[in-house]
Amino acid sequence: MKLVGIVGSNAKESYNRLLLQFIQKHFNALIDLDIIEINKVPLFNQSNDQTHSPVIQDIAKRIEAAEGVIIATPEHNHTIPAALKSLIEWLSFKIHPFENKPVMIVGASYYSQGSSRAQLSLRQILDAPGVNAIVLPGNEFLLGNVKEAFDEEYNLKDAGTINFLASCLEKFIRFIAVVSALDDKKIEIAPGNQVEEDLFANGRIESTIEGIDMRATDWVEQVIKKVNPASGNDYVNLNRGILTVNQIDQFLRSMPMELTFADSNNQFLYYNSVLPSEEMFAKRYPEQAGNPLGACHPERTHKNVKWVISQLRSGKQDIVRVHVPTHGPDKFVVHNYQAVRDDEGNYMGINEYIMDIKPTVDWYLQQTGQELVGGSDTVSGASKNNNNQADAVSGASETDKVEEVVVDTVSGASSH
Repeated sequence: MKLVGIVGSNAKESYNRLLLQFIQKHFNALIDLDIIEINKVPLFNQSNDQTHSPVIQDIAKRIEAAEGVIIATPEHNHTIPAALKSLIEWLSFKIHPFENKPVMIVGASYYSQGSSRAQLSLRQILDAPGVNAIVLPGNEFLLGNVKEAFDEEYNLKDAGTINFLASCLEKFIRFIAVVSALDDKKIEIAPGNQVEEDLFANGRIESTIEGIDMRATDWVEQVIKKVNPASGNDYVNLNRGILTVNQIDQFLRSMPMELTFADSNNQFLYYNSVLPSEEMFAKRYPEQAGNPLGACHPERTHKNVKWVISQLRSGKQDIVRVHVPTHGPDKFVVHNYQAVRDDEGNYMGINEYIMDIKPTVDWYLQQTGQELVGGSDTVSGASKNNNNQADAVSGASETDKVEEVVVDTVSGASSH
């Protein structure tokens, strides 16, 4: 999702700029944030109309092109800085890029109350005739005592603060969708007139664990404390056999492939962590366990993710396969997305398994004495006339093509 972030200060050093830069970096799997500086915006003076100056026009166009706006404001004398006020006045004088634009307000301040009074003032300004922005209600993000809030690499230190910021951003994204619907904009629906897949797991299923933030970096540890799950040498009664939890864990970790499970609510619950994240075909990170799928992927891939899930959930396909050629010519890596169903055929989630099949093919050829003829297409079935390698393997039609970004389409490597 394309958003713009406005630095509400024209100072060379600004904690509100640092806050927006942290959002831009830390949540780049969720949003694409374009940061706007206001240090070159002239003081508003209607007798010296600068509406068509390059600086004002550039900011207006960037706001118009975005789906939403985040404004980070400090607090000066219980209100917003004069520079930010001048910008809003220019953008409500003869041009109106904020009109019907969803806006989220955040702010950082030296003191414990954050920028609460400046945020209240800004809400009133954005609601004024000529501005007519649609401001996200509630969900105030007030970063107080800001001098101690960032570490040496300008990342927020406190995990609780980061989790709350994440929840505010997710609510803002849903708020943008509601505003778009009210503005008679079409919301994309999955093929077959099905309900659009919710990649942020807002629903609830029997196995959903309530009361714990899905985006928490210690989600697994919090869940263990809450539900006291079976562990160690506890026995588990399986379909045809009995194993201990330790045996199940090591059994899954011994699989010669990367395994990932996401449930029917589109929450990423498990991966068989064996290799370091950077050495995996589809990078997984321990802190991602528990995340909604939408938080595990860049927004530009969400259309592909929804398409794959809708195929599996609806039963149009039981498995979608994608060959990912970016791992090098010495490998043939296939991402498999397979529907998991209960005994009655009800959809339970996705089993994604990823493996390099080339060693198996090489072993088969060695054992049988056969040779490949005509290159890798003989084995893979990919047509030389098909430029989309994802479609060559998955069988997607021309109208349902899996787009260019196919790596880790479902279970989700983040933009890390």
